[in-house]
Amino acid sequence: MLTVSDLTKSFGTGNGKLHVLKGIDMEIKRGELVALMGPSGCGKSTLLNIIGGLMSADSGHIELNSREYGIKNPSSIVDVRRSLVGWIFQDFHLLEHLSALDNVSIALEISGLSSKEAEDRAKSALNKVNLGDRMHHIPDQLSGGQQQRVAIARAIAGQRPLLLADEPTGNLDISSGSEVLQLFKDLCHDEDNPISILMVTHDPELASNADRMLLLDDGKTQASDIRSAWGLDDIGGEEE
Repeated sequence: MLTVSDLTKSFGTGNGKLHVLKGIDMEIKRGELVALMGPSGCGKSTLLNIIGGLMSADSGHIELNSREYGIKNPSSIVDVRRSLVGWIFQDFHLLEHLSALDNVSIALEISGLSSKEAEDRAKSALNKVNLGDRMHHIPDQLSGGQQQRVAIARAIAGQRPLLLADEPTGNLDISSGSEVLQLFKDLCHDEDNPISILMVTHDPELASNADRMLLLDDGKTQASDIRSAWGLDDIGGEEE
């Protein structure tokens, strides 16, 4: 569903040039929840921005549902952001004076849907994230976990095949974070319409419950598990 091939990205010039991504290769299947871990500043958000069409790479190739891009200018791949990739952030980015329903539907209207279709899709998405009884509440009337579920509803209402989640539980307590993770798993494993989620997280508990983990280190990704991601393999070997 998503294939990233030999993706590179640098910032700066001359002696100050910083090579952040040094040849990223990765694949995500339809219906897969993949956790991406790595030390701060290693390029996780940069990678998400390129996959999401917000930033161009220096070289390499991305294929998402047969759409090819990677080094193209963001202004030339508006369709990627509009119909292929949804975003979920640590901050919820909800409009404070709008209800949950309006927060979801307004994003759909901006993308070109009629008011009726936008409202129908918004209601369906809010029901899917178990907020059918809260859709007329404004953000101040919702808990942090509920606000993040509104943000998730907004992301899935556009019926995009891939969601990029950047520290989605960073502002939530443990219980709310667990609820968001379970919701992600339910969305990915939906038999009728599975989506794929690439989730950046520093939370080892969250990452260990994904379908698969990737570790971004020294500009490249590699398959990982919770022990190797935190450098525990050598410790375990000595104890055994």
